[in-house]
Amino acid sequence: MKLGIVGLPNAGKTTLFNAIMQTGAEAANFPFSTVSPNVGKVPVPDERLQGLNNIYNVRSVVPATVEMVDIAGLVSGASRGEGLGNQFLSHIREADALVHVVRCFEDENVSHVYDDINPLRDIETVNLELIFADLEMLERRITRTEKAARTDKTLLREVTILTRIKEALEEGHPARALTWDDAEDLKFVETLTLITQKPMLYAANVAEDVMTSDAVDKLAAFAEAEGTRVFVSCAKLEAELSTLPPEERALFLEDLGIAQNGLDRLIAAGYELLGLISFLTAGPKEVRAWTIRRGSTAQQAAGKIHSDLERGFIRAEVVPYADLTAQGSYPAAKEKGLVRVEGKKYIVQDGDVMLILFNV
Repeated sequence: MKLGIVGLPNAGKTTLFNAIMQTGAEAANFPFSTVSPNVGKVPVPDERLQGLNNIYNVRSVVPATVEMVDIAGLVSGASRGEGLGNQFLSHIREADALVHVVRCFEDENVSHVYDDINPLRDIETVNLELIFADLEMLERRITRTEKAARTDKTLLREVTILTRIKEALEEGHPARALTWDDAEDLKFVETLTLITQKPMLYAANVAEDVMTSDAVDKLAAFAEAEGTRVFVSCAKLEAELSTLPPEERALFLEDLGIAQNGLDRLIAAGYELLGLISFLTAGPKEVRAWTIRRGSTAQQAAGKIHSDLERGFIRAEVVPYADLTAQGSYPAAKEKGLVRVEGKKYIVQDGDVMLILFNV
């Protein structure tokens, strides 16, 4: 999973990035302190990996990973060269989803580019700049495709799709607001890497002692109307927690009455937003988690491991994680009839432990 972090300057993007990645990217009380994209990877917390390692006792335990890209703050006019964020939008075009950090806290020591807290205005400002960036790319694409369609009439369908998206953007709607009845049309749209086509998760950056407020409520209502959700967190607090040893961090969270830290909650929200699950593989050398889209078949999951496994897929031996760990070993689970043999069209479930049999 790859997430792109966007937002206004001083919204707390880089502070949140540092907290999650436990890095030292510069976060300062002035606009555009991020002058180059911050990129980092973190493991996806998954207690099932340790459970499998208790059985297999291997040296290599490989979790799934999340990559995050933090770009400079976007301001009104960014698409025309104002600020710095427009220089780095290309870095989030390959993201699976966007995390839009919205400032919902008052702090006279941290300047705001508009001097007051207004999450809906801030969202509109950033979303418009993302729309303008997509429009600029689409206009170039339409010009090229129309020219090519003069000699290749099969491209006229692409022109129609591109024009429909362009008209929606010009009306202020993100590309993701459009629906496509034809699967081939949607497949083409997904190749365009439009920023506004990507699912959006809003991150309400709140004060340490104010986890809910009028600003958060307005943001939540806006997100619900868009069919998405809000991740509420205090980036400053998360950054402070990230500097503590794991044991102290757990105790601190317990004292605050928080079940999970920001990283765990953000990853869970991202998985839910994108419809992702994890399946597991285990053997004498490695225990590993793999991320796939919910609804993926066993053959598609095999391709996540290696293209040869997908191409030469024969069958998969599947046992739910809970059943395997309850029995204490793979042979014991197999003896109890808990290991199933599934074909290429089997729909993989979260927590499936899979052994892929193939021939190429």
